[in-house]
Amino acid sequence: MPGRRAQRRTTHRARRRGARRHGLLAVASAVVAIGATAGLIEAGQDGRRSTAVPEPSPPPVLQPLPAIPTTRAPSPTASPSATPTPAPASPFPSPSASRTSAAPAPTSPAAPAPVPGNGLFRDPGSQVLQWVRANPDDPRRPLIESRIGAQPAAVWFAQYNPGQVAGEVRAVTRDAAAAGRTPVLVPYAVPDRDCGGASQGGAPDIAAYDAWIREFAQGLGAGPAIVILEPDAIALSDCLTAEGRTARFAALARAGSTLRAANPKARVYFDGGHSGWHPPSKQAAALRAAGAATSGDGIFTNVANFRPTADERTYARQVLAALGGPAGLGAVIDTSRNGNGAPAPGQWCDPEGRALGQPPTTRTGERLIDAYLWVKLPGESDGCTAAPGAFSPEYAHGLATG
Repeated sequence: MPGRRAQRRTTHRARRRGARRHGLLAVASAVVAIGATAGLIEAGQDGRRSTAVPEPSPPPVLQPLPAIPTTRAPSPTASPSATPTPAPASPFPSPSASRTSAAPAPTSPAAPAPVPGNGLFRDPGSQVLQWVRANPDDPRRPLIESRIGAQPAAVWFAQYNPGQVAGEVRAVTRDAAAAGRTPVLVPYAVPDRDCGGASQGGAPDIAAYDAWIREFAQGLGAGPAIVILEPDAIALSDCLTAEGRTARFAALARAGSTLRAANPKARVYFDGGHSGWHPPSKQAAALRAAGAATSGDGIFTNVANFRPTADERTYARQVLAALGGPAGLGAVIDTSRNGNGAPAPGQWCDPEGRALGQPPTTRTGERLIDAYLWVKLPGESDGCTAAPGAFSPEYAHGLATG
């Protein structure tokens, strides 16, 4: 999947994009502080998996967006990231169906699915495992295989491919069910994805997205599953018009309800940004408008970013408290590359000195924290040590040695 992200929010992305936006907005006499993120769009040969590229941006200045990742074969894993600067709290419109939308967002919360108790699924077709199989004599292989390849990670679906996505999702959920494991799935096809940045793409319009999500839901099966719904779709929504934001939020609310209805054992998490991006109150307002408290099971934070786990736990709890959702809402945190915390401001592209974070697990022992996940697979380049989104053994080895 092609994608880009910037270390959402204090360390990554979007200076270049932000600069462009600020220039355009200046012509209109408006000053807008936008955090930028870079996602991933690259789809594997089978179209179901993708890689992602993180990208953040520190407070005053915006950085260039990450590049687009390369393709991958039989199984994909990837993740986007973003790191815009904190913006002042501002109200968000509540979701309402757009002219092209299907059903309206739900008004009453459904009972959340229990947090999966079994182990997480490891995709045998991930880029890291493809590299391990192809390089048996590389001296870095044992360490990369044991510390990265052996860990479960998310499977991305970043290609708008109606007529195919249901089968691709089903292939993953069937493999996971056969192994007695819980898959982590990332639908990434919302219209205007990445706001026209490096990871632009997705469905052509809201009606097409609604239909794509319904197909995605058909592949969920009946077993436990974790769905990371559209990274950056909420935290990066400031770039949209008020009408566009309302339409997107309504679509996300419908998506959450559709996914949960298709498989009551699936837990759906909405985009919570990260601790270096928006204030908890602002992020909660946007989440509420997108139906997270009624159509989801909680929020996710730090996708493809480097923020410390302790900071993310505190931030996630603050957002959940401000969201005021029903009992059962929790949070999942991407810990794939945050072992040494965030790099210096402005360093978002395969920054040196980073390390693997806590291994993926649904047994965190922490209040309201449902899981630590590897949504961004360590070793997939941001575009400096290898082509964007491609697996870089050099970068992977650096993360593994920390």
